[in-house]
Amino acid sequence: MISRFSQRDIITKPTCPFCGILIDRPRELATRMPTEMPVGKCSCGAVYACDVTGHNLGTALIEALLLGCDGDWDLAWDLLPEEDYIEEQVKNYDLETHLLIQGGVYKGRRISGTLYFVKLHQDILEVTEDGTKKQLDRAKPVPGPSHGKKRDRKSFSKKDVELFVKDYNLEPLLRMAAQDKRIIRDLQRLIYSVDKLLRWRATDALGKVSGVIAEYDPGAISKLLQRLYTASADTAASSWGCLDAIGEIISNSPEHFAGYMPQLYQFAGDRALLAEVLRALGKIGKVRPDLIRKTTYRFIPFLQDPDPEIRGYAAILLGNLGAREAKDDLTRLGEDSEAVEVYRQGRLKKQTIGQLASEALEKL
Repeated sequence: MISRFSQRDIITKPTCPFCGILIDRPRELATRMPTEMPVGKCSCGAVYACDVTGHNLGTALIEALLLGCDGDWDLAWDLLPEEDYIEEQVKNYDLETHLLIQGGVYKGRRISGTLYFVKLHQDILEVTEDGTKKQLDRAKPVPGPSHGKKRDRKSFSKKDVELFVKDYNLEPLLRMAAQDKRIIRDLQRLIYSVDKLLRWRATDALGKVSGVIAEYDPGAISKLLQRLYTASADTAASSWGCLDAIGEIISNSPEHFAGYMPQLYQFAGDRALLAEVLRALGKIGKVRPDLIRKTTYRFIPFLQDPDPEIRGYAAILLGNLGAREAKDDLTRLGEDSEAVEVYRQGRLKKQTIGQLASEALEKL
């Protein structure tokens, strides 16, 4: 007899792929950083992150690793698959019902979620497990689907956005951001502009509106950061403005997105992008020097680099960090007459390396 039921009809409760025990519904961490993905932990020690779209699995892996490492980014980035942890994915997960829907459709809704599981090796687990448990004890349930009144939206065009950016009129952009996160798309388009001043103003505006949007939808900004990093890594595409935009976004909401800084450091190894990385870190360092201070010594040698942009932006960064250990090197730049363009508050200004070094010394 042929069964009337197919594999697609099966609906089951989710279990841990490592031990087979039923798992709890993922929850939102109180820290809400860095990606807004709900997370959870099995009694066997495995941790998991829920990617409701099934398209951001890289972010889900990072989120799960970060949870398993009790929020220690340095530890998470040093771990190697198989050597330090094993991973599994459970697909067709529906966060709303906390069920696995093998057919991919439930009551007219498309189900494409994935639970990304990570199990750290025992020696690491012994160090981090208590902290991970405390994080989850403070976590809260994921809000259910909203059926209330939608956020009022006032229509705006990409031309409106461009005109406000050109005029460096940020207030209307911030009001737009409070109503509609679609403004991200229009500003992101402008950060690739060949007009240098427009590009700088667009990255500035994108960072500020991201700070507004992060208050009601930080997940949207997390996705934006991932897109910007992907564009920066794609040598076949123009990445103008991407790393600067990342610096602006993190500096405007470090409490949400400081976890994305390790990826920024990775681009410092590409000499063609080094000046942009230093600019981005300089922005963040001005707001939260504590996030970068422990890596100060790696930036001091750049004060002697043959590229004036690298010297200049390194001087700005070290000044913002209050790096007294760089005082002698900055002093030696006092007579450096080569100039670079520096963007501040909507304007581009040429300054000599000597002037930038003097400004940095005043902050030490």
